Amino acid sequence: MLLIPAIDLKDGHCVRLKQGEMEDATVFSEEPAAMARHWIDQGARRLHLVDLNGAFAGKPKNEAAIRAICEEVGDDIPVQLGGGIRDLDTIERYLDNGISYVIIGTAAVKNPGFLHDACGAFPGHIIVGLDAKDGKVAVDGWSKMTGHDVVDLAKKYEDYGVEAVIYTDIGRDGMLSGVNIEATVRLAQALRIPVIASGGIASLVDIDALCAVESEGVAGAITGRAIYEGTLDFAAAQARADALNGVAG
Repeated sequence: MLLIPAIDLKDGHCVRLKQGEMEDATVFSEEPAAMARHWIDQGARRLHLVDLNGAFAGKPKNEAAIRAICEEVGDDIPVQLGGGIRDLDTIERYLDNGISYVIIGTAAVKNPGFLHDACGAFPGHIIVGLDAKDGKVAVDGWSKMTGHDVVDLAKKYEDYGVEAVIYTDIGRDGMLSGVNIEATVRLAQALRIPVIASGGIASLVDIDALCAVESEGVAGAITGRAIYEGTLDFAAAQARADALNGVAG
């Protein structure tokens, strides 16, 4: 089970939102690159970046901070990035700057042809992000619900050749209310590609629950508010996941 620290970027700072509300942002660091190094030092094996301004604007807005993080991380670990990615030129630029995986969310739903083209142009580097509530997909920074079923969409994107699916339960994200294990497993069981859980991780109880379903295809979990507010010790959580994996294996 790969635990992935989230670095959410707003106006060049590392923040966390509650329920996707840009006005409800808590600034945790004004030095995102230093925060990236901190999580690597704590044992992170991948980082998850989100350009929050970009997600709402539909185009990159925190490229300076992203470049600084990539320069700090170097070749140490992979970095995945989402938020405001709407064209192939942006993907190419990010990959050239050192990003390993580009996450396409709203654009995948609104313009599936773009996702298809991205998978063809950059095989192995495209992850799709699906944000859902009660099984239905949300877009535009969670501000709009669609009628799309999350499992049906994920299957279509799997056929396009995406590397993995990040599944966020938007009813729980940033609320420290626990992971929606049932919904995450239901999606993972329907796919051949890995599912990365996101939203709601609060404590080691969630880590134990995720590790218990890893064999169903839940390969990792993104954690944000819990590791910043201290309800979850990242190094201890990754060590516990590794120990559980070792027992299972």
